[in-house]
Amino acid sequence: MKSSRLLSILLLLQTRGRMTAAELAAELEVSPRTVYRDVESLHAAGVPLYGDAGHSGGYRLLAGYRTRLTGLNAGEAEALFLSGAPGPAAELGLGPALAAAQLKLRAALPPELREQADRMRTRFHLDAPGWYAADTEVPYLPQVADAVWHGRVLNVRYRRWKEPTDVDRRLEPYGLVLKAGRWYAVAGPGPRTYRVDQILHLTVDDETFEVPADFDLAEHWRRHQEDFHARLHAGEAEVRLSPRGAERLSGAAARALEATGVAEADGRRRAVLPIESLDQAHAFFLSLGADVEVLAPPQLRSMLASTARTLAAAYGSP
Repeated sequence: MKSSRLLSILLLLQTRGRMTAAELAAELEVSPRTVYRDVESLHAAGVPLYGDAGHSGGYRLLAGYRTRLTGLNAGEAEALFLSGAPGPAAELGLGPALAAAQLKLRAALPPELREQADRMRTRFHLDAPGWYAADTEVPYLPQVADAVWHGRVLNVRYRRWKEPTDVDRRLEPYGLVLKAGRWYAVAGPGPRTYRVDQILHLTVDDETFEVPADFDLAEHWRRHQEDFHARLHAGEAEVRLSPRGAERLSGAAARALEATGVAEADGRRRAVLPIESLDQAHAFFLSLGADVEVLAPPQLRSMLASTARTLAAAYGSP
C-alpha cells in the first residue's frame, strides 16, 4: 500500500541518512518513478524532505526531523513483541534493556494496536531448545557479547572434540548466533565457528580489531550450515521402506525419499538416503526394525544382518 511505502521511505531516510531514488527503489522493490511520485506526496504533506543533485546527491530529511511509530499496522506491532525473546536477551545481559524497550514501544502505540500486541505477548511463547536438551551453562556469554560489540580481541582456553581437546585460541569475535538453544561465536581469523559453552577460560585483550567490510553474519552462517550438512551426510544407503517406515523419516532422509523414492508392487518404496557413517546408519536403521531393508552398501547390510542374528539368538526359546 502507498501509505506503508511512504512510511518506509521516512524510516529509511531517518535511519540511513541520504539515499538516492535508485537506492530507495531497490529497497522498496518499486521503480524509481514510483519513488519520485512518493517524494512529491511527502512534500505535499509537509514533510521536510529535500534532494541534492549531482554524483553524491540523494534525498534526505531536514536535520532533527523524526517520525514516530504510529505508522505500525497490527501485524507489525504483534511481530515486534513476539520477536523479543526474553531468554536469549537475559543470557546476553540485556534482559532489563529489552523490558524497557518494550515498555517504551508499547507506550508509543495507539490503544487498539497496544491491545493486540498485549494479546500476542500473552498467548505466544517462544522456546527454541529441543525437549531433551539440558540447560547448558554459558558463563562467558556476556563477555563474548561485549567483545563482539566493542571489537575487542579475546584470548580463550577452548575445549574441542578432537585431540588435543583443550587448546588456546586468539579470537576476533565477529558475531554471535543462537541455534537450537546453543550460542555460537563466529570469529576470525578464518572466520571459524566456536561453541561459547565450550570456552573454559577467557581474558579480554586491550587489542581491538575491525570486522571485514564484506563480512555478512547471516550469509556466513547460511554457508556454514550448508557445509556442515554436506560433510555430515557423506555417504548413501539404498533401502526399501514400508509405508510406516517412510513416515518415520525426517530431515534430509525424508527429503531424499521424496526426491529418489520409487514405489514397488508390494507397497514399499525404494530410495537412496544420505547417511553420516556406517555406525550411525546401523543404529538408525535398526530403530526402524522390519520397516526397512538395506540393500547397499554391502558392509552396512552385513552389520545389520549380524545384529539381527544376535538378537534372534538372544530372544529365542529359553
